[in-house]
Amino acid sequence: MPNSTTVTEFLLTRFSDVWELRVLHALLLLLMYLATLVGNLLIVIVITFDWKLHTPMYFLIRNLSVLDMCYISVTVPKACVIFLLDSTAISMAGCAAQIFLVVAFVTVELLFVTIMARDRYVAICQPLHYSVIMNPRVCVQMTLASVLSGLVHSGFQTGNTFRLSFCQSNVVHQFFCDLSSLLKLSCTDTLNNEILIFISSVVIAGGCFAFIIMSYIHIFSTVLKFPTRGERGKAFSTCVPHIVVLTIFVSSGTAVYVKPVSSSPTFQDTLSSVFYSLVPPFLNPIIYSLRNKQIKEAVKRVMRRKRYSGKSIIV
Repeated sequence: MPNSTTVTEFLLTRFSDVWELRVLHALLLLLMYLATLVGNLLIVIVITFDWKLHTPMYFLIRNLSVLDMCYISVTVPKACVIFLLDSTAISMAGCAAQIFLVVAFVTVELLFVTIMARDRYVAICQPLHYSVIMNPRVCVQMTLASVLSGLVHSGFQTGNTFRLSFCQSNVVHQFFCDLSSLLKLSCTDTLNNEILIFISSVVIAGGCFAFIIMSYIHIFSTVLKFPTRGERGKAFSTCVPHIVVLTIFVSSGTAVYVKPVSSSPTFQDTLSSVFYSLVPPFLNPIIYSLRNKQIKEAVKRVMRRKRYSGKSIIV
């Protein structure tokens, strides 16, 4: 191996080096980030303060909203900084932290969405057993197990990546650090890393996706037996967007992590990273909650309660 300088920091990549485009990209990312935070925070507040929404389904939706706020906060603020400032550097520790958190949140997100599909399956296909199967204790246990699984998986992948030597270029061809981009910079053999990433992606993402699709197949077969078109239409309008967002999330993540690592970056890699890191947290509040009639009614109740409490304080 040739003698090379060991990398101590990495340089992230902007979408463009043209100043006007950099400002535009930063503004678009910031708007998407703020919209995601506001939408998810609203859901968390409404579900927390409205006792009518203290059910397993909304407990899971609230967990997903908290997760999405954390997930998008790992990448977007740093991306906005490198778009607007001259320096694009990120320390080795900062890069490791980004990878650990991104992998952890992606894993937990997949598991959360899988649990939510299970919740809908039980509610529609086994309604008489719903309160037993999806009781609060089980929901908490599944949530904790998902978080723990995500942390363990992320710790393993991050540790396995940073045991490698990085002594080639330090330019990460992404707007944040991710596993695939860092493997391209290693001057040691990465075959074992690629195999482990491929296996874990197929097992976790493929397993969750298959379970969710099977759940929705059972749901659709049950929904088709509903007596009225209104009930069928309501169920389909809720389920289909879930599958669309999940498909975008899994397919874009798979496009980045499952394919063999290439030394030359492509526009497809960047586009796929945008889709799996930004789009799901942005769309989930719209898909899961803000289109939900109960959430809208709960928002009105919470706002009325706040107005009444404000008036009583003034009086």
